[in-house]
Amino acid sequence: MTGETLTSSEYIKHHLQNLTFGRLPDGAWGVAANHEEVQQMGFWAVHLDTLGFSLGLGLVFLFLFRLAAKRATAGVPGGWQNFVEWVVEFIDGTVRGSFSGRNPLVAPLALTIFVWIFLMNFMDLMSIDHVPQAAHAAGVPFLKVVPTTDPNVTFGMALAVFALILFYSVKIKGLGGFLGELTMQPFQAKSWPMRLVFLLPNLFLETVNLIAKPISLALRLFGNMYAGEMIFILIAVMYGAGWLLGPFAGLLQLGWAIFHILIITLQAFIFMVLTVVYLDMAHQEHH
Repeated sequence: MTGETLTSSEYIKHHLQNLTFGRLPDGAWGVAANHEEVQQMGFWAVHLDTLGFSLGLGLVFLFLFRLAAKRATAGVPGGWQNFVEWVVEFIDGTVRGSFSGRNPLVAPLALTIFVWIFLMNFMDLMSIDHVPQAAHAAGVPFLKVVPTTDPNVTFGMALAVFALILFYSVKIKGLGGFLGELTMQPFQAKSWPMRLVFLLPNLFLETVNLIAKPISLALRLFGNMYAGEMIFILIAVMYGAGWLLGPFAGLLQLGWAIFHILIITLQAFIFMVLTVVYLDMAHQEHH
């Protein structure tokens, strides 16, 4: 895992590979030790590092916010309580401005999405080599520490939001009302013959619009975080390019890390806001 043992392409390929558990070529189940075994595992392989870091960061989020709640005082708040209250008020204000319905689930969901995604994104600011090197020394062949660079995570969260959109669309409007939105918009007509004419075009357009919501949520988050991780890896490769590019790589890494703080926060905020907006649309009769 160093510049002396891997070429630049091998270094990049190694850092983009997840720790994968699945069926090995000999038929047994286990962790892949090389790229060839990973490729032969197929669709049902499990990314252990993605699951471990995402669940672990979720527990960190729950622990820290519960700690603030247990230690909350009515007087002058401490530093951590003040920060948590600021985050909660910020999320509450955002939800009030974007969600016009009444649903006690939306604000806690928005808080969970924002903080959890931010923590997962924040892992991208860790050293690109130190944690994987420590894992390699312990016998772990691959390790990726940024869960949101794995499309399984981003699509999993987006599909959960999509399930909520469908659930509340049917619950609030009824099955007939939901199907009516899919077939009677955007082209509208007063007479039934013309409604039947527009039925299939409306169904096609509204179905595409509906399916595009989870896809855009997932790909936007994944694409931005994957690109950010790739830039950090390319900067790390520059360190092995000699004395000329080494110092420049250090300045570039610092500049990109500072800029990346904005990206990881913005992507968590965008995912949260779009989730609230989509749920608001699901609660409305027309959109």
